[in-house]
Amino acid sequence: MKKGTKILIGVVAAVLILAAPLISFYNSLVTERSNVETQWAQVENQLQRRNDLIPNLVNAVKGAMSQEQEVFGDIADARAKLNQANGLEEEVDANNDMSSALSRLLVVVENYPDLKSNSNVTALMDELSGTENRISQERRRFNETVQQYNNKVKRFPGSLVAGLFGYDPVPYFEAVEGADQAPVVDFGNDETD
Repeated sequence: MKKGTKILIGVVAAVLILAAPLISFYNSLVTERSNVETQWAQVENQLQRRNDLIPNLVNAVKGAMSQEQEVFGDIADARAKLNQANGLEEEVDANNDMSSALSRLLVVVENYPDLKSNSNVTALMDELSGTENRISQERRRFNETVQQYNNKVKRFPGSLVAGLFGYDPVPYFEAVEGADQAPVVDFGNDETD
């Protein structure tokens, strides 16, 4: 075998040996990113379920709570913001607004005994509560998937490969500031007993 052929075979072998881990890591990044997108789709699925329930719940309680128009306005604004959201960060922000508005609605419903005895309202509240639990679970799973992906993107040597191919870290689905506080609902009752 000629010396030039041996050198060529050596160079090709070296390139393949160096390229194999790069290709493998790139493929694992593609898989992890796909997992993040799939898990976000699951979050969106549950959010859509909630959005489908909201008009029914609002219509069921609206007539009995005409003085609580601010809560209904907040829900309508949050739904509009959700429909106009572009990108993950805007969707997360819009969903945090919706969660906040729904929390206030639930507090309001609790203060109307007639509503709590209405079977339609009770059934819708149960559905909404179950959906909120599903959303919470899907958010948790999403954040776990994002953590796996972000770890791969941020760790060396993955950060080099990720940067080379434009794979950036993905933001977590974080609770809105103050979510650990119970919502305050003003009933406009300034009267004292």
